[in-house]
Parts: sequence; structure tokens; C-alpha cells
Amino acid sequence: MSVSGLFILLIAGVAGWWFFARQLTAKPWDKAQRETDDRYAGGVSLTLVPERIGLWVLLAVVTSFFGLFISAYSMRMMLADWAPLSDPNLLWLNTLLLFLSSGAFQWTRSAAERGDAARTRLGLVVAGLFAFAFLAGQFQAWDELNASGQYLGSDAAIAFFYLLTGLHALHVLGGLVVWGKTTVRMWIAGSEPGDVRLSVQLCTVYWHFLLVVWLVLFALLLTT
Repeated sequence: MSVSGLFILLIAGVAGWWFFARQLTAKPWDKAQRETDDRYAGGVSLTLVPERIGLWVLLAVVTSFFGLFISAYSMRMMLADWAPLSDPNLLWLNTLLLFLSSGAFQWTRSAAERGDAARTRLGLVVAGLFAFAFLAGQFQAWDELNASGQYLGSDAAIAFFYLLTGLHALHVLGGLVVWGKTTVRMWIAGSEPGDVRLSVQLCTVYWHFLLVVWLVLFALLLTT
């Protein structure tokens, strides 16, 4: 099986595990859960709302997108002129920052589902700060490569490093747009946790996805 196929299977496996874990831990007797279910299509499960379906379609497309680039990376590295890249040590710290951002989103999600406005506001800020710190770390890693004379056009390995990490950073930025709108609603518009619950849930899923993608990319870059 190709590397891209393994990547897609990994993402699909993680997504499937997460989905069924959520179903097993759902509490239909809980008031907050009932209110959420009743809010969409007369009691239809939250997993069927259009926004959630749209997110899963997006994740499927992005998974295929990264899978293609990983496949191209794997084929290119088989050629004789491939020179392995020495990855910046800063990537380890950046990985930790993305872990913390993903964890903060999960904490925020729990707060929003409980209707805890104060913790929802705090969690959104913390999750966003860690995400921005991750992006700042990625820019710093690129700057370190440039300072050492490893430019975008230096060789194939360096070009792929910039490409893969840059594409991932763009997807993080895209997620931060939704995060920003949600945070503004909570902090400035005075929305209640129930008003942003779905948005927080979708952001959390998206951030977990970005974390898994980054771990795959990081492992690939480290081992090749």
C-alpha cells in the first residue's frame, strides 16, 4: 500500500474512532443534549446537521489533498539525488504547542456543552493563543532554514518541507478565521455558550484533525 493510502487510512481510522466514541458517550437524557437535539430538525442527532456534514466533507477533501502530496514526496525521495533535510529542532516545540491548542479546544468544548460561559471564553482565548504560537514557531523554523542557506529552491527535500509545512499552516489559518468569529461572538457580542456550541464543536474536530495531520507530516519529515 502507498504512503498516501496509509495516511488516508490513518485519518479515516482516527475519525471513525472519534465518531463512535462520541456516540458511546452521548447522553440523550441530559438536558443540554436534548436541547441541542431539539434545536436541529426536530430532535435529529447533532451529527446530522448540515454544518457538521460540511465539515466532514471538507476533512475528506483535505485528507485526499495531503495524501496526494505525501505520495509525491514519497516518490520523489526514491530518486538518487534526494538529500535528507536536517529538520529544525524548533518543530518539537511547535508540535507541543499544537497539542496544547487542540487540548484547549477540547476543554472549551466541554465548557460550552455545560453552558459555562466564563470557561468557554477563557478556553477560546487559550486555544487561539497556542495556535498563533504554533504558527509563529513555524515561521521561525522557516527563518532558521533561510538563515542557514537552505532556501525554497535549494533542493527537493527543502522544497517539500516548505510546501508541506506551509500548506498545513494555511489550514491552521483557515481554522483561526472561524475561531475568531466564534471568539468575537462570545467576548463582544455577548453570546451564550449554547449559541456558539456547534461552532466550538466543529472547531474542536477540525483542530484534532490538524493535529493528526501534523503528526503524520512531522513523522514523515523526521524519518526521511
